[in-house]
Amino acid sequence: MNLAEYAQYDGLGLAELVGKGQISPKELAETALKAIEAVNPSINAVVETYADRIAGLDEATLGSGPFRGVPFLIKDVFGHEKGRRTEFGSRLCKGMVAETDSHVAELFRASGVNILGRSAAPEFSMSATTESALHGNTSNPWKQGYSAGGSTGGGMAAVVAGMVPLAHGSDIGGSIRIPASWCGGVGLKPSRGRVSSGPLFDEGGFGMTSNLVQARTVRDVAAMLDCLAVPQVGDPFLIPKPDRAYAELAGEAPPQLRVGIVLAELVGVAVDREVAAAVRAVGKTLAGLGHLVEEATVDMGGAEALRHWNEVVFFAFDARLDAFAKRTGRKPGPDTLEPAILSLYESAKAITPARFMAATTALNAARRRLARFFSKHDIWLSPTTARVAETWGKYNLGRTSSPADGVALPRDPIQYTVPHNIMGTPAMSLPLGMHSTGVPIGVQLAGRPAAEHLVLQLAKALEEAMPWRDRVPPLHVSTLAA
Repeated sequence: MNLAEYAQYDGLGLAELVGKGQISPKELAETALKAIEAVNPSINAVVETYADRIAGLDEATLGSGPFRGVPFLIKDVFGHEKGRRTEFGSRLCKGMVAETDSHVAELFRASGVNILGRSAAPEFSMSATTESALHGNTSNPWKQGYSAGGSTGGGMAAVVAGMVPLAHGSDIGGSIRIPASWCGGVGLKPSRGRVSSGPLFDEGGFGMTSNLVQARTVRDVAAMLDCLAVPQVGDPFLIPKPDRAYAELAGEAPPQLRVGIVLAELVGVAVDREVAAAVRAVGKTLAGLGHLVEEATVDMGGAEALRHWNEVVFFAFDARLDAFAKRTGRKPGPDTLEPAILSLYESAKAITPARFMAATTALNAARRRLARFFSKHDIWLSPTTARVAETWGKYNLGRTSSPADGVALPRDPIQYTVPHNIMGTPAMSLPLGMHSTGVPIGVQLAGRPAAEHLVLQLAKALEEAMPWRDRVPPLHVSTLAA
């Protein structure tokens, strides 16, 4: 199998070849390494590969799930494997080795994927772009020197560039969906509680964080959701789940759905005209498929809700970094933390339990305001991001000024993603347009809590009606390995 052929397959496609004996997992791993060696110098999406899972792979160690033998990357933040380095994209944690497996890593291995390396992430995942002092900048495969998004920019860039068909993604404010939007991939943030955050946490980011994958096809996302949506012993709560597999349901036509198009400036960020046009084009396609589509309004409470989100997410952030410092023997400071993170570290010390509880109460109110949308609509259709990918430097953590409005992340990329972290709703970015600047446009579908099956069904319908599989970026295995 040459690299161009390898890059044509999604994860399930490669797994099918393995199942038929047409290629071995070890051969796939070696092919993936060649792809990484060919493309990564131009993109900088992979920060480490594991020789024992490539040339030294023992195929008997692979899980028996639907992705057996498929090359895979784990994000350098959460999803850690015992005995492997997890550096959180930070000089503070350089060389740090995970002391225990996360349930996410255990479930990924059970799915059959071969975790053969780590993907780049910004420091502590707290950026909408993947640029870091530790590992450097990750480029968008569509345009050299443009942001791949964050915080799972390394994983999404690697997938879109053809290095691996799937990669781990996590999302606290848009970190799966923003890279999917800017790189032209597929990313689903599942419902709150759908994927276990154990054993070290009950809920990542106090319920804001979800884990799943960066992918190129809807079917890969659906199949991996089946693998990860497995309640673990001690999980704090269970949420409803369909009686049948997501992979099966995703292949069925959705019922007639009430779709609301949301283009309002929720936190004061104007939407790029071409992005808005792409969303309306998707709405027109959905109407043509028989769905009821109309423009809708949403009330989140404006930028004040982002401030409360910030207070919740960064409560005890200083204590977390102090614990890492104790493990590595380094001290939080300008030599170990990037300026924006150091500012957050210092400001987190002032977030008292009383402030945290007040912010939690305010977020509860914001969630209920937002959720009124679903009393009239089944699907929230919006841009994933108000603007498309831009050059490095705009959103990175080198910022030296403290955010005046008390919000850590710039509003531009997260205006339409954060509401679904607040609500705990499933939200999915699809590459349903291209911008005149030569980079993709992501369109976001979201449903009620626990309604991943409807989001997946609608996504699959759009994948067939507005296909994206034939789009190949300039920085891709098929061209750079030629």
